Amino acid sequence: MQGLMMHQQLMISDLLEHASLNHGTREIYSRETDGSDHTYTWADCAKRVKKLANALLAAGVKPGDRVATIAWNNYRHIEIYYAVSGIGAVVHTINPRLDPKQIAWMIGHAEDSFMFFDTTFAPIVHGIGAMCPSIKGWISMCDEEHVPHGDTHVACYEEFIANYSDTIEWPRFDENTACTLCYTSGTTGDPKGVLYSHRSTILHAWASCAKDVVGISAVDSVLAVVPMFHISAWGLVYSSAMMGSKMVMPGPSLDGKSLVDIIRKQEVTYMMGVPTIWMGILNELRAEGGDMAGKLPTVKAALVGGSALPEVLLRAYEEELGIPMQQGWGMTETSPLGATNSPLPGHEKLSRDELVDIKLLAGRAIFGIEMRIVDDEGELLPRDGKATGHLHVRGPWVANQYYKKEDRSDFTKDGWFMTGDVAALHPSGHLEITDRSKDVIKSGGEWISSIEVENAAMNHPDVAMAACIGAHHEKWQERPILIVQPMPGKTPDKDEIKAEITDKCAKWWLPDEIFFKDALPIGATGKVLKKDLKEEYKNFSLTN
Repeated sequence: MQGLMMHQQLMISDLLEHASLNHGTREIYSRETDGSDHTYTWADCAKRVKKLANALLAAGVKPGDRVATIAWNNYRHIEIYYAVSGIGAVVHTINPRLDPKQIAWMIGHAEDSFMFFDTTFAPIVHGIGAMCPSIKGWISMCDEEHVPHGDTHVACYEEFIANYSDTIEWPRFDENTACTLCYTSGTTGDPKGVLYSHRSTILHAWASCAKDVVGISAVDSVLAVVPMFHISAWGLVYSSAMMGSKMVMPGPSLDGKSLVDIIRKQEVTYMMGVPTIWMGILNELRAEGGDMAGKLPTVKAALVGGSALPEVLLRAYEEELGIPMQQGWGMTETSPLGATNSPLPGHEKLSRDELVDIKLLAGRAIFGIEMRIVDDEGELLPRDGKATGHLHVRGPWVANQYYKKEDRSDFTKDGWFMTGDVAALHPSGHLEITDRSKDVIKSGGEWISSIEVENAAMNHPDVAMAACIGAHHEKWQERPILIVQPMPGKTPDKDEIKAEITDKCAKWWLPDEIFFKDALPIGATGKVLKKDLKEEYKNFSLTN
């Protein structure tokens, strides 16, 4: 016997209609490319989305067509998200900091038909235009006055939508229809495309709105520092519409000073981003001088993802600023949220150090996401918090295959995605990421966690960032070396750094050498580019 409930397909266009009808006066703020401020409402957004949708249909965009963006977090980018997916086409978001040839490869692989871009990225467009024959139109996300003319013919966004109606009857179709395409960074081989559906996207947004996950609400002002070209700003584009939250979009203004200014003026209550962003804000607040407590009085919490949360950063935000930090884990292939760290009964009785140890774990699986760890032979390992193995996940917003890629070597025969992370699972349900499979240092047959070494080193007050990689060793095959970016104006002592590591890690994990660099290479999503460091130090050898 089946239930007698209505069956309605899950459509991204319904999110926009909901926000417009029920939260129409709630604002979307953008810091624009030229440094100006733009504010309008969800109702205003919905009207412009419909104008863009009608313009795209008139331009010949059909269901299933791919429409690319190279853009910052701003209001026009939100409009593109909803207009393209609303008519059954696919938004293909592109990381602008990739090599232009790789961007052209992605455009060709996706067979994008149109490209929307922010004026910042005009040099990329003019440089690759001749390499992208599938593109029928390049549209600059600006008004006529600011169109960046050059080698590639460029149209103006405002002119493109100007003469079209702000009403539309959104089509209804199978909720498994693709809506967004995002390529992984391609650290090994060509990038791999993850193709999200309307169903997976809405289920992910729904899950993120749970109190123990992200838990934003209509009263929140949410700062989306994580870029829209990286998994839809971790789904905030959709969950904010679902809950009617105010969206705060920083555009290209990602330095500490600009973000502090935006947080204060827009009365941000919730923030999402990577550790490097939060470190920049912290350094700016410290540079202001005076008492740290109350410097960001409206902020209730900050979610950290993308890379491991350093203990020194956690303690600074919670103990100096009074802002609770929440760690999360996910990947492009998991939409991205797979786990978040929220308190359990009894945590209020723990000592501060015991609670910090728990908060440094990646979190507990969100309902809908299943996790397991296996050994090198694929045998299941216990969830005892001690055994470490290869992390597999599955769920309704986890990729099942890569776009245009028949090879299923990243997926198991019994339906799990192999994340490439090495992890432990605790009896409490907590996930502990110990390393990426490709970054684990294997010394004399034993594993050394580069993440744990890095986090321990960053407890030193003069260390801004650290990266631990393996170097050749005649006897042990590999031994760890550490590359450190000091705090501005500081020169950390190597022995003091090693003492911090010894306090948190096994003694034989100590790096055999420590190097200093003015700046570590950082990717567009805020992660240290270890592949660049491995290339730089590939000829360095340790002999004893």
